[in-house]
Amino acid sequence: MIVRAAGGVPVRETPSGVEILLVHRPRYGDWTFPKGKRERGETDEECALREVHEETGLVCELDEELPSTSYRDARGRAKEVRYWRLRVVGGALQYDYEVDEARWVTPLQAEALLTYDRDLALVRAVTP
Repeated sequence: MIVRAAGGVPVRETPSGVEILLVHRPRYGDWTFPKGKRERGETDEECALREVHEETGLVCELDEELPSTSYRDARGRAKEVRYWRLRVVGGALQYDYEVDEARWVTPLQAEALLTYDRDLALVRAVTP
């Protein structure tokens, strides 16, 4: 059995360049991108948008699909996560669902802060 999940990389343009949103999950003690398991009857795209909204309070729209990641979760199960570049269209940054901190960071800051090497490909995919 493969655990199916989806998430996104919220991106915003600033005068000094692109920033991306990372979240900290206290349960795992990690810095990563918002994501989560797909619910019954939900598409990967719907899951990505729902999970990002639940974890960050942001309402987003999908842009291009980014590289997927595959790994073994904490229980040893195979897990595949699909990601999209996301454009923020509403909401306000608030994190009270599985997340205790979120930060808009530059790609260079993201590379230093991310816990998992597998997430580095996502940073590189959203930056020119």
